[in-house]
Amino acid sequence: MTEHTEAPTVGMGGIRDVVSIRLPAVSAYLSVLRTATAGLAARLDFTLDEIEDLRIAVDEACAMLLTQAVPGTDLTAEFELTGQEMQVRVEVSTVGSSPPKRDEFAWMVLTALADDVDAVTDSPDRMAIVLRKRRGAARPA
Repeated sequence: MTEHTEAPTVGMGGIRDVVSIRLPAVSAYLSVLRTATAGLAARLDFTLDEIEDLRIAVDEACAMLLTQAVPGTDLTAEFELTGQEMQVRVEVSTVGSSPPKRDEFAWMVLTALADDVDAVTDSPDRMAIVLRKRRGAARPA
């Protein structure tokens, strides 16, 4: 596992930090990612409920991706912290897989826990799920 934090940059939205974590694409390592998620969300002063929502959402996104991951490869997670928002991108190497179905229960869980969710396939052999959570954002009724 490696962790890399880029130097904070200042823009119109204030401070922007990016933390990247790479770990084996095996479910046994997801506890490390859940802990990192909670720690970074706490750094942005998210509430305990918002932190727990993020932990569950990241775990669910990873579980969805691990079913399609090439054995022996890594899962990468990139956390971007900007002001009152965290964006998390989790990504794996795949072979001939399709994006998650948006009408499945797991996808509905993700959309209920995060403010924005998207599946990204930038190339045929990589798949990512991107989550965004804003501090204090109202949840849909």
